[in-house]
Amino acid sequence: MVAPNLKAETMGLIDRREALEAEMDAIIARLTAPGGPGITGGLVDAEGFPRSDIDIPNVLAQRRRLSELRNDHTDITNKIDKNLEVLHSAKLSRNEQSTSSRSGTTASSHNGLSQSEPMEEDPVTRLPFAMIDEIADGSPAAADGLQLGDEIVKFGNVEAGDRLQERLVSEALSNEDSQVSLVIIRQGSAMDITVTPRKWHGRGLLGCHFRIL
Repeated sequence: MVAPNLKAETMGLIDRREALEAEMDAIIARLTAPGGPGITGGLVDAEGFPRSDIDIPNVLAQRRRLSELRNDHTDITNKIDKNLEVLHSAKLSRNEQSTSSRSGTTASSHNGLSQSEPMEEDPVTRLPFAMIDEIADGSPAAADGLQLGDEIVKFGNVEAGDRLQERLVSEALSNEDSQVSLVIIRQGSAMDITVTPRKWHGRGLLGCHFRIL
């Protein structure tokens, strides 16, 4: 069947994208470290001479690599989006067929044949909109089981869309000391998890950072 193969390909692409993001983060951290040249900063001093405090060839190589990674990230994200559209369309088609089948067997159910149950939505057919790239030790997020690299498909009532950071903050604040259901993708597998935003000794109500994808 095409769908399982496409699903496996999509999960592989998601893993590849995560690896690209990790490499990009490492390069950005090096370039933007204290005293570093930055991602796009000049490489000459006030008098127009090459800066002697940095390894210019290495900086140029890292910037070039970062540009390549960003292009690859865009290509992979586009492929993931297209695959998810195909998977979502296939799921809708199966649901329609299932609905049609249930309608056709309604009368037969009185003869001992049970109607089919609605298919559960496969979270992989929904687009992850954020990834957890930082979790503080001892934070509510850590205590409740979130992990670095978890991709967020749904956080409470928040799914992919506009103003995501604002909506995530609002969702956490409005559910302080209450459980919030999440749908995440972890190492290629969709999972349901519950967290409770709450005050602790650190910043925020969860103590983790969501990077919008």
